[in-house]
Amino acid sequence: MDKLRLILKDRDLRKKILFVLFILALFRVGADIPIPGVDQERLASFFAGNQFFGLLNIFSGGALDNMSIMMLGVGPYITASIIMQLLTMIFPRLKEVYHEEGEAGRQKFNQYSRYLTVPLAVLQGFGLLTFLGQQGILGELTFFDRLTNIIIITAGSVLLMWLGELISEYGIGNGVSILIFAGIVSGLPQALGQTLFAVDVSQLPVIIAFVIATVAVISAVVVITEGQRPIPVSYARRVRGAKMYGGVSTYLPLRVNQAGVIPIIFALSILLFPQMILNFLSGFSSPAVQGLVGALLAFFNSPWIYASIYFLLVFLFTYFYTAVTFDPEAIATNLQKSGAFVPGLRPGNPTAEFLYKILNRITLIGAVFLGVIAVLPLVMRAVTGLVTLTIGGTALLIVVSVVLETVKQVEAQIVMRSYE
Repeated sequence: MDKLRLILKDRDLRKKILFVLFILALFRVGADIPIPGVDQERLASFFAGNQFFGLLNIFSGGALDNMSIMMLGVGPYITASIIMQLLTMIFPRLKEVYHEEGEAGRQKFNQYSRYLTVPLAVLQGFGLLTFLGQQGILGELTFFDRLTNIIIITAGSVLLMWLGELISEYGIGNGVSILIFAGIVSGLPQALGQTLFAVDVSQLPVIIAFVIATVAVISAVVVITEGQRPIPVSYARRVRGAKMYGGVSTYLPLRVNQAGVIPIIFALSILLFPQMILNFLSGFSSPAVQGLVGALLAFFNSPWIYASIYFLLVFLFTYFYTAVTFDPEAIATNLQKSGAFVPGLRPGNPTAEFLYKILNRITLIGAVFLGVIAVLPLVMRAVTGLVTLTIGGTALLIVVSVVLETVKQVEAQIVMRSYE
């Protein structure tokens, strides 16, 4: 209650929170405005039986299931960011911009991602509208109507990217994550309502077990998200004139889940792309193409194959993204330059090798955890048999991570103002 009173009393902090709420209200208004020519009945029946597009709907912030002007969500921007991260592994100059030029380099890197977002939004919009048109969800549209729809949803995606950056700059928390969080949370009342009407008395034990499992999963997400391995660091004593500097000890925190939710987004992007291409090719009348597409779709739609590939991709991308964003050699070099060292280890390469060893061990725990979270919806659906009660592991991880990060930023603002 004391913190809540401080938030309400502090004018600047109150303005930031109200600004975030205002942007979220704009997003929800845009997410409820459909593009022209949508058959709502066919759209509802299509999403009811398609898990693939259900996952895609999560990252659109819940704007895809009603074909709104923001149906692409922040997906193109996320894909552009992923591509830029991958390019840092190929082009050394791009890696220097991201890692060595500081804040200015990161702003330039983000600008490249924004430029790449526009063509990706056009491609994704064209592919998505073409496929949904083949399913009869969109009526008979002229070429001009289709072009107009592509321009509308591309503009909606760019607008959403801009709104997310406004939240990051003038509000509290990461804007893109908060927009996805808002889309996930907005669908909870509908899902709970469907569950209450669909479940009879005989399934009450299943619901109770589900609630217990949900609490356990949320607890595990909090523990892993907050978990870290502290590496002790000491600073050498230095004498300058009559004063002595250094000699203090601190620690370097290595997070168990260093990559956050990014590996799941990477894996989903890899899984969604071939399925979207196959769904697009399914409209061709060639028997050979139809046979090949049918076989590949059956392969991807097999729950166990899909879950296994999904788990493996999440596991591998966790190691990949951790290697991209955390460089033990650079950390060891910076420690050596600042006169710091890990007790019992020589500065330089021995410290880097030690950090590599520790990082690989704790990343293994984080990678397995993220893989289990990713395939959790499939497991829960098989156990409970209820589609509406499926725990969206990815959605749950995003929600908990965003809440924890936002609460930390609010507390930091409170502490700073209390100190002032």
